[in-house]
Amino acid sequence: MITKKLSYNTQGTGLIIGLVLPILVMFIFYEYRNMQSFDMFINLVKKAGILTHLISLCVLPNLFVFFIFMWTNRLHSAKGVIGATFIYTFIVLIMKFL
Repeated sequence: MITKKLSYNTQGTGLIIGLVLPILVMFIFYEYRNMQSFDMFINLVKKAGILTHLISLCVLPNLFVFFIFMWTNRLHSAKGVIGATFIYTFIVLIMKFL
């Protein structure tokens, strides 16, 4: 019987982790603020004019995931994390200038 060992070294894995991790970090910020609803939190952040700053800050943990993938020689997954970071960069640029 042949078993296939999962290496998690695909660009898809890195892309999914890179897209989901900033969302989880944003929910951690939401829980830290202890707001009544997530909508209230987003409206407060928009009113303060720091939504793009918050998104940029939430993408920062992708750097740590990228380095973990690099150190463990999972280069394809690292490429996926970089791709997700670029997606968030384009979102921030569009929000900032439109």
